[in-house]
Amino acid sequence: MMKQPLTIQFHGMEASTAVEAKAREFAARLDALAPDLMACRVHIDLEQKHKTQGRPYGVRIDLTLPGHELVVNKVQDEDVYVALRDAFDSMKRQLDEVVRKRRGEEKQHALELRGEVVRLDTESGTGFIRTADGDEYYFSRDNLAGVPFENVLPGSSVEFLPDAGKQGRQAKRVSVRG
Repeated sequence: MMKQPLTIQFHGMEASTAVEAKAREFAARLDALAPDLMACRVHIDLEQKHKTQGRPYGVRIDLTLPGHELVVNKVQDEDVYVALRDAFDSMKRQLDEVVRKRRGEEKQHALELRGEVVRLDTESGTGFIRTADGDEYYFSRDNLAGVPFENVLPGSSVEFLPDAGKQGRQAKRVSVRG
């Protein structure tokens, strides 16, 4: 549990028990990610009327944990619940990064693989790449980086990022090796 109680402030609007309950729910999720949270302050503002839209709600979250002050500032939406959700999602991403760094974990990036184009379907703009291990990866013209589909030929040497798709292995960011 947080060292200090969760603070929720409303500005330019009446306090809402439903909105407060939602903020408490989101804050509890953050507390579960980092049990050493010291404080969480949530500010919910009803902003001034916008010229072309209605009155947006602005949400600011200040989070304190040992050695870190995290801030999400003025996430806005015309729906207070959407603004609240988006602000807490943004804070969760920041907190995840802090927790990962504390554990000494680095963000994992997919390793590029090398392969050879083995089949092409010029009508549909798709093809398959085979790696040295014999695995085949599907790709489409949308996955090519820096080269038009028409310039890719069977036998072309390529580099790509492997990905798991609904239909099986897929190649992303396919680039032809010179």
